[in-house]
Amino acid sequence: MALLTILRYPDPRLHRRAKAVQAVDERVRQLAADMAETMYDAPGIGLAATQVDVHEQVIVVDVSESRDQLMVFVNPRIVASSHELRPHEEGCLSVPGFYDDVTRPAQIEVEALDLDGKVFRLQAEGLLAVCVQHEMDHLQGKVFVQHLSRLKQARIRSRMLKLEKERRQEDTATASERSA
Repeated sequence: MALLTILRYPDPRLHRRAKAVQAVDERVRQLAADMAETMYDAPGIGLAATQVDVHEQVIVVDVSESRDQLMVFVNPRIVASSHELRPHEEGCLSVPGFYDDVTRPAQIEVEALDLDGKVFRLQAEGLLAVCVQHEMDHLQGKVFVQHLSRLKQARIRSRMLKLEKERRQEDTATASERSA
């Protein structure tokens, strides 16, 4: 397994739509394993392949306290959702340090392939429903901040760009120190 690099907002690659997986094979299983390792290391509760610059419909989720109930969804699609909407505070590994309420359907039913290529359905509510919908947004090229007001989006974008600039400056300084 390997840790993958998580793209940071506002990287334009986060806005690419993911393509359907044609076959659940060893490459897809390895991708899911690497994504899970990356998610747990970050630490997070969900990760979409788009976030690691692989534009295929694969998400991993584990909302358990014990961090031992990994769920993998290949080519997920929501087949039913409740009319009841509920706000929930969301964060994102691609937008570290920022959290805000996003309103989504309270319950969903999702259909996907598992790592054996078999179709399964899952009914989800609460944090699991939020997480699955959040990660599925990534597969459509959408980051959670796009659910927020334009003002909040602009503030987060500006702050993320500033943090990236500071990180690059630190990396340059560290590299200079090593070569001296």
